[in-house]
Formats: sequence, C-alpha cells, structure tokens
Amino acid sequence: MKTRRPLTVAIAILLFSISLSAQEPLPASYLEKLATVDRLQKLTSADLASLTSRSQLGAPEAQYQMALVYGAGRIVPRDEGASHRLMMASAEQGYLPAKTMIGCWYLNNHTAGPVPNYADAERWLRDAATQADAEAQLWLGLGYDREYFGRIDYEESLEWLRKSAAQGLPDAQFALAQMYEDGHGVPRSDERAAYWYRRAADHFSDVSGVFQAETQLAYMYRDGRLTGNKVEAFKWLAIVGAAVDPPTDEDANEVSQSMTQAQVAEARHEVDEWIAHHPPRPK
Repeated sequence: MKTRRPLTVAIAILLFSISLSAQEPLPASYLEKLATVDRLQKLTSADLASLTSRSQLGAPEAQYQMALVYGAGRIVPRDEGASHRLMMASAEQGYLPAKTMIGCWYLNNHTAGPVPNYADAERWLRDAATQADAEAQLWLGLGYDREYFGRIDYEESLEWLRKSAAQGLPDAQFALAQMYEDGHGVPRSDERAAYWYRRAADHFSDVSGVFQAETQLAYMYRDGRLTGNKVEAFKWLAIVGAAVDPPTDEDANEVSQSMTQAQVAEARHEVDEWIAHHPPRPK
C-alpha cells in the first residue's frame, strides 16, 4: 500500500545525532538553517541575554534567532506573537531565512486550496526563492501545485521544485518523485519517480523527506512497479524495516524466498553499507 505523508511547516527545534557523512550534499541555505537550530539548542542564559540585546538593537540575524527561540519556547515562555513580530522585523530588513519563514507561516496548517493571505505568502516565498533559498523554492513549488496561491500552475510548480531538488533538498526531490509516480502535472513514470526517490533517500537518515523516500521505494519494489532487481528490492525493504519501531524483516524475508544465497548475501552487504553511510546528521 502506498502512503502519502504531507509536508508540514514548523519552526520547532529539531534533534539530530552524531554520524558520518551522507552521499548527496544538502543545500547551503538549508545547512545554514540547521546550524542555527543546533546553536540555539545549546543556548545559555548568558547567550540569551546577548542575543536579546542584539535583537533589540535591530540586528536582523539576532531578530530571526530570537523569533525561533520564542517560537520553540525552550528557554523563554513560548510567545507566538513575539516570534512573529521579530521574524517579520528581520524579513523586512532583507534577512533571507526570515523571508522564507514568513512565507511559510502564511501556509501553516493548510493542506489544500488557497491560504487566507496567499498574495503575501507568494510574495515572500518568491522573494526568497529568487535568492536561491531551497526551502522557499520548495514551498513555492508546492504552493502552485496545491493552489495555495489561488491558482494551480504546474509549469511554475515544476520550475521551483526542480531548482530546489537540484540543490539537494530531500523534500523537493520527494515531491518531484510523487508527481512522476502519480502522473500529476508530468507524464507518469515509475522510473523517473524512482530516480528522485533515490536522490531524496541519499542524505542523512534523519533529514525530512529521506525516510518517506526510502519507504516509497520499498513499496514500489514490493508492489512490483519496479522489477528485475531482487537485490534492490530486498535492500530497500530491509532499510525501511530496520528504521521502524520495532524493527521488522518480514517484507525483506519474503523477497529473499525467491533469491539465491549469493543474492541475499549481496543484498545484506548493500544494506549494511547504506546504513553506515546514511546515519543521522551530526550536530
């Protein structure tokens, strides 16, 4: 059975573990955001005082970081109003990550149809997307596909999703794969879908979009939509099975019944190699 997991907009602080490097690099803008989030996780009272002071003096980067702090409510009481005011102040000074976040806020909690302030959402996201922010490109592309901006425009959607995916953002690569798998705005192609799912999967294991891509690849092999390579089928089913809680090898073992011992050994080796080279992201 195929599952679809909706992408969500959030500013919650993310948790990651230490590990080796993945294969495909993440976009520079996305890495910068993750690094900021990592620093804010370690924020001390003294750090907060300094950050607050710089924010009050109008430093846009400090305003952005304080907006994240208030939004997460980790050291200070959660205050969505203060978070929004500071994020907007930062965005209005031209700070790129804040522009993307403001645009995403207008999309928050919407899954279909126009958002209430779609002109503002489109304006902020396009501004950031034209400055090569990969997440802004992602949400601009999704917005045109899902009618967030008052209209459906597959040409615009594909343009921005492809730009984001080309930078290496897993969520954008996953979104493109879904479009090809469903024939949504593009000719249906399981092969093209699998290509983008593989690229989305080829990142740190805990980055958004990666597990979803691994799961869809496993389902495509299990359901017979990708054929001719039982080693690959076993590999993706085993990778997904190892990642769920509790782990399961049921689907992989079922495939192994029609494989030779040499094929099973090869597949298990590939699984071990994949997991070793796609661990959680280091802080």
